[in-house]
Formats: sequence, C-alpha cells, structure tokens
Amino acid sequence: MSTPANEADAVRICAADELVDGGAGVRRQARFGGGDAVVFFVRYDGRAYGYLNRCAHVPMELDWAEGQFFESSGLYLMCATHGAIYAPDTGKCVGGPCRGGKLRPVLVEERDTPEGRAVFWLPDGELRPAAS
Repeated sequence: MSTPANEADAVRICAADELVDGGAGVRRQARFGGGDAVVFFVRYDGRAYGYLNRCAHVPMELDWAEGQFFESSGLYLMCATHGAIYAPDTGKCVGGPCRGGKLRPVLVEERDTPEGRAVFWLPDGELRPAAS
C-alpha cells in the first residue's frame, strides 16, 4: 500500500490551462518500484487526472506520440500498442485486451498559486519524481 503524499512533496506539473479536455497530456519522469518510469497528466470533463504511463495489458507506455493519450474522440485514453481503452476519470479498462485492468493512478491536485492556477502531483511512497 502506498503512503499518502506529504503536502511539502507536491510537484508543480504545469499551469492549469495547459491541460485541455481531451487534449495533449504532460509527461514527467518518475521512479516506480526501483526503476525508471513515466507518469502523465491529462484533463477530462474539467478535471486533471494523472497515471503511471504503463498499460495494464502489457507494461508499455500508452501515448502514440509524446503527450498524445486520448483516442480521436477525446473521450478515452488509448494504448497505442494494442488498442486498450481506458476511462480517463477512473483509469479502468473499458475495452480491448486490458479487460479487468486499471491504470495506476497518481494523486493530482489543482491549486491557486501567485502565478495562477496550477496542476500539482502529490507523489506517494512507491511512485515518485525522478531525481533532477
């Protein structure tokens, strides 16, 4: 079980308006289970979401081009390799070879900052930002 994020560990990802509903996502390097990984952040139905960039079917990155996670309608996240389809608000597999699987979520929060509204990642004990 992962440890809840400490407020001080929050990592600013981007300005809130950089994430557009059904549009391009933002990727960040991470460490997961002792290895290198990537997390991504997208907006769906007005809310920001984040996930480990690893398909539940085969552990490969989802995006077909950097930051492109949504399929053409902008309603579902899709794995470019085998076409697994995920609900962007839950990470649950809703079609394709990932049946019963789920993307590993990361805790996301939007906050007002002196520079304007921003999206933050609140890392947990097993999924953390890569050292800069």
